[in-house]
Amino acid sequence: MNQRRPRVEGGFTLVEILVVIAILGVLAAIAITQFSAYQRRGLVSQVQSDLKNAATAEEAYFTANQVYVACDPCTDATLRGFFPTSDVKVKAEITAPQSFKLTGSHTGCGADVWTYETSTGQITDDGTPCQ
Repeated sequence: MNQRRPRVEGGFTLVEILVVIAILGVLAAIAITQFSAYQRRGLVSQVQSDLKNAATAEEAYFTANQVYVACDPCTDATLRGFFPTSDVKVKAEITAPQSFKLTGSHTGCGADVWTYETSTGQITDDGTPCQ
């Protein structure tokens, strides 16, 4: 007497596994592009923050010495009280006896440059901020 026992089958079919892999691939593609955008915005924020800090250090130097200081690159040694973020380069130029211009760049942003001018008090980019 040959009694048949019901077969218990477990697991997933190949189609189900392929659908899950495809969904994970789409989600990963979305996450990677979002991460890249967040990373770029972080680099831009680092440069802008360093430019604001350098401008504050320039004004503090001017208050003490009645003259602005030019530096390339600006560090605590050349612009007292300014500590740049790693991979950020800030350069200060004297444009007139009572004004200066700061330019900043990040190694992660290629040749993109941001500028701070005392005449406007605004930070501007070169049109392609860290792309």
